[in-house]
Amino acid sequence: MRIPLPLRRSGRARRTLAALALAAAAVLTAPATATADSTPGPSRIETNYADPVTALPPISRPDTPHCTVTAMQHDFGNSYGQPFTGTLTPPADCPGPWSKVVLDWSGSVAGRQYDRLAGVWIGGAEVLRTSTPEPDPAGISWHVDQDLTSFTPLLRTAQPVVVDLGNIVNSTYTGVYHMRMTVTYYQADRAHPAAATADQVLPVSQSATAPGWWTLGKGQSATASLTFPRNLTGARLQLYARGGGCEEFWYSNVPDDVAAAHPDWGMCGGGTYREVQVLVDGRIAGTVQPFPVIYTGGISPLMWRPVPSIDAFRTQPYDVDLTPFAGTLTDGRPHTVTLVPPAGISDSWTLDGSLFLTTDPLRAQTGGAVTTDTIAAAPQLSTTEAAQPDGSELVTVTAGRDWTVAGYVDTSQGRIGTRIDHHGEYRNTDTLADQGQQQTTSQRDSGWTVVATDRDGHGQPEQRRSTWSYPLDVTSGYQPGSGADSFTATGQVSVARELTDQTRHSQGAWHQQDSVDDRLQARGVLARQSGTVVQADGSSHERYLGSSAGGGCYLHELAADHGYLTLDRTADSTRPDGCG
Repeated sequence: MRIPLPLRRSGRARRTLAALALAAAAVLTAPATATADSTPGPSRIETNYADPVTALPPISRPDTPHCTVTAMQHDFGNSYGQPFTGTLTPPADCPGPWSKVVLDWSGSVAGRQYDRLAGVWIGGAEVLRTSTPEPDPAGISWHVDQDLTSFTPLLRTAQPVVVDLGNIVNSTYTGVYHMRMTVTYYQADRAHPAAATADQVLPVSQSATAPGWWTLGKGQSATASLTFPRNLTGARLQLYARGGGCEEFWYSNVPDDVAAAHPDWGMCGGGTYREVQVLVDGRIAGTVQPFPVIYTGGISPLMWRPVPSIDAFRTQPYDVDLTPFAGTLTDGRPHTVTLVPPAGISDSWTLDGSLFLTTDPLRAQTGGAVTTDTIAAAPQLSTTEAAQPDGSELVTVTAGRDWTVAGYVDTSQGRIGTRIDHHGEYRNTDTLADQGQQQTTSQRDSGWTVVATDRDGHGQPEQRRSTWSYPLDVTSGYQPGSGADSFTATGQVSVARELTDQTRHSQGAWHQQDSVDDRLQARGVLARQSGTVVQADGSSHERYLGSSAGGGCYLHELAADHGYLTLDRTADSTRPDGCG
């Protein structure tokens, strides 16, 4: 559960990164006469804004007979600890097999409210993690879609549905989130065959009838005891991970000793490097360096109107291939999968996941062993702190991860070996000036994972390489004014997510399969003079480019200023020359 925002902001957040988040409520409830939509330049006061939109591509849908089921129609008012619960039953008119299954999440809200974290579980498996936009007085609506096809093994039968969206409504925070969720089942035909999926989906969560995520603090972990199919051949974990409270801004947190040395600055501690670990039967099986998600109220709410930051609406989970361990899980006994939040955190992380399992249809029981596991308990981490000639303080954090895990499974097709090589690197510089009221953060987080599958035992494996890069630059400032309740708070963000997938056989050339380049720049400002808002404005630009192995691509570019779109351009092409 995400702690209500008014109760969890640190002193540091009030002065820098979230200064606008706390003061923006006054803008949102300002009388109509305070709106200066026709006023140019720095005196503009943005009150209402356009409905939120992202540059993400819509989920593609086949042109086949289909059925839509309304899984939820619910208002989330005072909803902390009160999730929606129901049942999702596959429609009789679309019994399957299905070519695709798509979830649609639609909402509206008006008044004054903070961003809220939300999750959706079907049969105990989290199928969507998202967060809400902050509303304006006139009201906004938005939509998120999610591909559920990989969860088909669960969807074939009636399953419990849980939706958690913790909210607070009172005389100050008036926004009620009106939410509707549907699931559409697209029948397969000759042109759109049944989707290939895993044989079984096994949730790694704490409940099938309540919110499944674990909220974990420093030194905690969560363990699920699971029994696997005796003919297991492969296991892939889809992991969700997000920080809350001070951990929303983990990329700008300072080392504990810096926070302790400057208690009046109100800094969040814990440093900046973040890594989630996955353990199988107590043994580290994989690691994930998370993407820096920024909520719609993060740093400056005015930045994200109407274009939210990357991952705010459709949070992308992380894949951790556990196939090297598959051969050790087939004895019919319970085994444990443990999720460990980043070490040294200053607040909480919400974690859970789902296992996608493949089995051998021709063998009652498989078996195997882990042959290599070089994952160290902690990464190579270095932190330096240096006073600068101008009086500021520079904190530099570097980290690195290199590990290999390998194992085999004896199947009806012979022995299949899987080797995973992983490389991660990280660097963060954080400059603090004016007693922490001016902060500049630059972070570079990148790496690759290669999964090699040897099916013939001759050392000529099929390989798949996935790369990631998450560059982030954040500048935030808080300047007190001359009178009471007077200040100017500014924020500027540049963030990107760059992903590629490549394949090759043996030692041949790598062939590009899919790539994503999603990058966004935004800035915002809020100024008050003696309790009166004198400036409130923001602008942003997002460019999403995705490509596939066949030369197809999708380009979507958005620009916004003063709360409204100034550019909305798309290109969708299957030509080799791409989107142009």
